[in-house]
Amino acid sequence: MQLQLAGWNESWAQHFAQYLNDSAGKELKPARVLAQRRHTYSLWTESGEIDAEVAGALLFRAEQGGFPAVGDWVAVRQYAPDDMGIITAILPRKTTFSRKVSGKATEEQVIAANIDLLFIVFGLDHDYNLRRLERYLVAAGQSKAETVVVLNKADLCADVDARVAEVAAIAPGVPVVAISALSEATNALLPFIATGKTAALVGSSGAGKSTIVNQMLGAATQTTQPTRESDSRGRHTTTHRELFFLPNGGLVLDNPGIRELQLWSQELRQGSGQSPHATAVDETFPEIDALAEQCGFRDCRHEAEPNCAVRNALDSGEIDDARWRSYIKLRRELRHAQVQVDPNLRRTEKERWKKLCSGVKRNQKRK
Repeated sequence: MQLQLAGWNESWAQHFAQYLNDSAGKELKPARVLAQRRHTYSLWTESGEIDAEVAGALLFRAEQGGFPAVGDWVAVRQYAPDDMGIITAILPRKTTFSRKVSGKATEEQVIAANIDLLFIVFGLDHDYNLRRLERYLVAAGQSKAETVVVLNKADLCADVDARVAEVAAIAPGVPVVAISALSEATNALLPFIATGKTAALVGSSGAGKSTIVNQMLGAATQTTQPTRESDSRGRHTTTHRELFFLPNGGLVLDNPGIRELQLWSQELRQGSGQSPHATAVDETFPEIDALAEQCGFRDCRHEAEPNCAVRNALDSGEIDDARWRSYIKLRRELRHAQVQVDPNLRRTEKERWKKLCSGVKRNQKRK
């Protein structure tokens, strides 16, 4: 029953069957990562909460597969009840909400693992930004988790209905909920989280994620601070990711504010040479994707090709120019990320540029 509180079910039991014993013959037990700190983890096991660290062998493999993330199910070895647990393996993840690490490195950072529901939290103050929301929606689409957009601080907005309509227009099929976290979070959001299911909150600092968690828990568990009135920017009052048990039997994961969400495709590790990541972008911009199907050329880039339905829609004003530029930016960002890690795609891209450069040189010689 203790494990079931954390979302354990028959499917996870089947995945865990291969980890019943480690190489030393010591029986392993399943656990879920509740919190990740600098060098240690808090785990939930069948006997309650324990502290743990990563085994040396897993540290070595982590260069390719990543470290445990909050929400992960892991195999852990513990010699005595009061001993530090040793994480020896990470069970295959059902869903992940990830981003590319900050800077030039082409690496994935898993923000939340094995989540069933993703709350994208935006404040109805200076935090409100439709283009940034589109970026979150693409990342949410890649995670494969159900998504709800939460517009917090409704008490600070003069026209809440107009804001909800704007978001609904760029997020078709995604529930949009406007709340004031101090009074409405529990009644508005808790019904979305079924017993045994896990929800995660993501968004900028100051959006009100920790306030929402506190309201759901019915206690001031997470530290909160007011945002600056000048620009509505918040401080990182939540310093680490942590999974909490809710009174209704669900779980909620609170995250520090995300200042930079560089997109990462879940398919980047696989090196498929394809562009499966485009699906998440297309799903976020369905009106552009539908028009692209009507273009005269299957590989139309929507630039100068004849019979381009997308360019015609842009010229007529059917597609909003700002939304179009956001679409192009996100597609290019994901394409660039995949080229960096996929040798096959990198060769294809290099050959394409060679042909383009050769064509330019030939045209210059003719002139």
